[in-house]
Amino acid sequence: MAKVTAVSPFAPRSLARLEPLAGVRFATAEAGIRYKGRTDLMIAVMDEGSTAAGVLTKSKTASAPVLWCRKALKKGKARILVVNSGNANAFTGKKGTDAVELTAEHACAAVSCKPHEIYLASTGVIGEPMDAGKFAHLLEGLAGKAQADGFEAAARAIMTTDTYPKLATRTAMIGNVKVTINGFCKGAGMIAPDMATMLCFIFTDAALSSKVLQDLLNEHVETTFNCMTVDGDTSTSDTCLLFATGSAAERGQKSIDDAKSKKLSAFSAALHDLMEDLAIQVAKDGEGLSKFVTFEIAGAKSWEAARKIALSCANSPILKTAIAGQDPNWGRVVMAVGKAGEAANRDKLTIWFGPHCVARNGERAKEYDEKTVAAYMKNAEIVIRADVGVGKSSARVWTCDLTHGYVSINADYRS
Repeated sequence: MAKVTAVSPFAPRSLARLEPLAGVRFATAEAGIRYKGRTDLMIAVMDEGSTAAGVLTKSKTASAPVLWCRKALKKGKARILVVNSGNANAFTGKKGTDAVELTAEHACAAVSCKPHEIYLASTGVIGEPMDAGKFAHLLEGLAGKAQADGFEAAARAIMTTDTYPKLATRTAMIGNVKVTINGFCKGAGMIAPDMATMLCFIFTDAALSSKVLQDLLNEHVETTFNCMTVDGDTSTSDTCLLFATGSAAERGQKSIDDAKSKKLSAFSAALHDLMEDLAIQVAKDGEGLSKFVTFEIAGAKSWEAARKIALSCANSPILKTAIAGQDPNWGRVVMAVGKAGEAANRDKLTIWFGPHCVARNGERAKEYDEKTVAAYMKNAEIVIRADVGVGKSSARVWTCDLTHGYVSINADYRS
């Protein structure tokens, strides 16, 4: 496994504290799937009646657990989530399907549920057969000892090259009832979500139908996880699942079946904020990073076009290495804007590095000063803005720089 030797410079000094959420319990184990001396298996057990929604990778080589979740999501019900790290169970043929079915069989028995109420996810090395026999028999015992106060432990169990667990929590009012949203995710490399080995699991005690959950997730994933990238590589395993236990109904919250209900406005905003928080945490833990980078594109014909241009910049190795070297090479921004394939007016293109305009209306800005902008590039957090001069739409994408550390981690990933 990759030798991760340093914690991200953006790791939080203290982790978000996720209070127990009624209707869901967690347990973890050291199953020895690939790692030694650390947890690599977690389960979340949910009360009967819990609803589910999900957004999964669009990769044409999706993993066996992703294919399982696609079927389960059609019913929108949930009782148990099983996640392992160390092996992605992707590109594993019939053996991968067998591993999923064995895991599901034991999960069914562990909580006495139906197959469509089970959700599975795996992260780790692609192409190596996974022996589910190493851990499937543990599920019944884990279900029996699952505890409500287990979010951080669950987040740690699904880490691979992550240097810290990524957690977030928000509250919102639905009517006169306060509800909670807790979430955690993992990801540090192979990150360019298209809905990177990115997994994200979000839980709420709100009483919401699976359709409402799905509508909200579909909407918010576009401007959060799909606006974040580390290296431009979309995983076989991307999985973002949202579960609602419905326990807030016991406190008087009436179940909601329409995502456009005005009663959901505060909840929707809180969910978006939580997802954005987690997306940024992933970018701030990019493998080998030294800088967190935000690209803001304005003046585009549409939001979609602006995002595509921003991603062109955020996924450019030659631009990202310049940022790592603290080089204000704005010519590489010009290149990345131009290659995106979206409308851009070369002679109106204007670029800023932080507060400093480096190019205006298609040429170097008169006030550009190399030393001033080079000094800005020494900051740990960099913002690069560009106005492409063809419209009024804008988008924002989060990423990190590309360093020797990234190469080292991925060169040694399977050693």
